[in-house]
Amino acid sequence: MTRVANFNPGPAALPLSALELARDELLDFEGSGMSILEHSHRGPVYMKVHEEATALFREHARVPAEFDVLFLQGGASQQFAVVPMNLLHAGQSADYALTGVWAEKAFAEAKNVGTARKAADTGDNGRYTRVPTQSELDLDPKAAYFHYATNNTVMGTQFHYAPETGSVPQVLDMSSDILSYPLDWSRIGLVYAGAQKNIGPTGITLVIVRKDLVASGRKDIPVIFRYATQAKEQSLYNTIPTFGVYLVRNTLRWVSAQGGVPALQKVNAEKARLVYAAVDESGGFYRGPVEVASRSVMNAVWNLRTPELESAFVKDAEARGLAGLKGHRIVGGIRASLYNAVPLSDVQKLVTFMNEFRETHG
Repeated sequence: MTRVANFNPGPAALPLSALELARDELLDFEGSGMSILEHSHRGPVYMKVHEEATALFREHARVPAEFDVLFLQGGASQQFAVVPMNLLHAGQSADYALTGVWAEKAFAEAKNVGTARKAADTGDNGRYTRVPTQSELDLDPKAAYFHYATNNTVMGTQFHYAPETGSVPQVLDMSSDILSYPLDWSRIGLVYAGAQKNIGPTGITLVIVRKDLVASGRKDIPVIFRYATQAKEQSLYNTIPTFGVYLVRNTLRWVSAQGGVPALQKVNAEKARLVYAAVDESGGFYRGPVEVASRSVMNAVWNLRTPELESAFVKDAEARGLAGLKGHRIVGGIRASLYNAVPLSDVQKLVTFMNEFRETHG
């Protein structure tokens, strides 16, 4: 078979080696006589996979010992509610930076749970073309936490600095750029990320949370939604999507083979440079709506002069084996998601197509 170049925003490209290993081991996992899909989530065969996935993530993300690493369910959208359910106590308020669709939804859920305020809002009639600067952040020094989405998949914007919030713990939605660059954990209270963009398939959500926040979390919420419950049970309070964790493990093995996060960061920067160069050097044929300083390395977005021309671009790209380039329905346009597992060679094919399409239709 011929695999296409996959630029989908999520579910997204997985490393070929991770998929090939799953194919080879599907019927008989490590001589156990059954698939990993069939093993008990509390049995020793699966537990070995679970523990390796946890250890590999800790290694690659350089997670300090004072944090718990949890494999949960429900996606980042569930964490929009679960974060304030755990961390936002009565009488407290939480700060939120509104920089895109998902940040808006997280803010709305927080207001359903307790008191939340806007610490920043860079939206203009639903369009977000940049992230706020440090000086634009209106921070409450007594906030329970400060929440922001590090990367905005729909709008194509990304924080390229870590905000200063003093003693207020930061909560990061890293669903679309987890493991794409190193983190300074000294600023962080909690990170959450759906796995389906950079670290695995749908169905798994990573939560990395400081143990003191786990211990002080609210007790007046359902047991299953308490971080303390999941931390105590090593994410196995209920039946976990075992195959999803297995594929996360396979993907993290691939990360090791690439040289870890610093090596991925270097390749990701080159992928983004190539795409944005094709946009900027097109003489206005391609138009990038995002301010240059806020451009996402993970999700490059651009427009053409008419929606009809954009549709032709997507159709012709698909005929060339370049999949997933249609922009989000909210903003339209074109979007190329350049996650960790998207090979540099596929991005080079995309740029070649972009230049040829411009020559034909410019």
